[in-house]
Amino acid sequence: MIRLDPATASPAAPPSVPAWALAAGGAPSDADAAFQAGAALSTLDTLARAQPAWSGAWRQRLALKCAAASMRLAGRAEDLAALRDAWHLRSAGADPGPAGTIFGAWRQFSAQPPVATVDRLGKILDQLGLHSDVEALAALCEHIDDLARSGRPAPFAAAAIAARVVTIRPDAELFAWWLADLVLAQSLRWPRPLPLLMTQVFSPAFRAEVVGRRIRPGQKGFERALCVALVQAAADACRLAAELSRRAEKLLAVAPKLRAKGAGDVIFLLLNEDAVSGSLVTKNLSRFAARRLFERLQQLEAVRELSGRTSFRIFGL
Repeated sequence: MIRLDPATASPAAPPSVPAWALAAGGAPSDADAAFQAGAALSTLDTLARAQPAWSGAWRQRLALKCAAASMRLAGRAEDLAALRDAWHLRSAGADPGPAGTIFGAWRQFSAQPPVATVDRLGKILDQLGLHSDVEALAALCEHIDDLARSGRPAPFAAAAIAARVVTIRPDAELFAWWLADLVLAQSLRWPRPLPLLMTQVFSPAFRAEVVGRRIRPGQKGFERALCVALVQAAADACRLAAELSRRAEKLLAVAPKLRAKGAGDVIFLLLNEDAVSGSLVTKNLSRFAARRLFERLQQLEAVRELSGRTSFRIFGL
């Protein structure tokens, strides 16, 4: 029988961004946008610092959403389902392909502290299909340190690093958004960053007055647009947290009913990953046993099948 901490199974309901911060109706002033962004980030701050049982799955699902938006920015067609397939259906150690590699960059982002080093940024650039020399990366790390010491408000620090990257490397906008979220988390002193801003790149917040144009980092109105985008990104992240909290509570509630050897490992993965392959094999679980366990969890309505297929299935909260 699986025994879990009862306190973990029944956490407090996640907070939500106040309705007034999401007020629609015309573009707000710069001051309004900054104030609303501050309110949204204050709400999100509680979640970013908490460690509920499902926080890993929450961060990884945010990473998936950012990866899907990255596909559009990179001119690719992969959606959420295709990205999951690229990552979860590959053989152990196999290359996940260009789309899966970008997904991997966002997964890594959400799992590590918000620290910028030459080695880390170099590896991320490689994953994003970009390259840079050591001297340029060292200068970028120094600039990020300067932003952290400046005490600049988090949204404006994020906007500044994105603008700097695009100014130096117009072809590196995807990297600019990756860094913007890292600097945001660093400025707010979050233990782990949250993938947020990339999901809003094509949202109305960045829609320029000129029809068909998008406000890019460094352009006029970018700081205000980023503040507006942060409000929506925080609201979406809080809604996702509430959804996953309910689903995790149900999963943990049925855990004592599972007697399969290795069931605890599967529950741990479901709470810490966006998705888990239905053909998972562990030292305590064969592929056949995993299939039966997921079928049992489905019967108990504790997991969802995410691919819509009858074979090569993928499960998650």
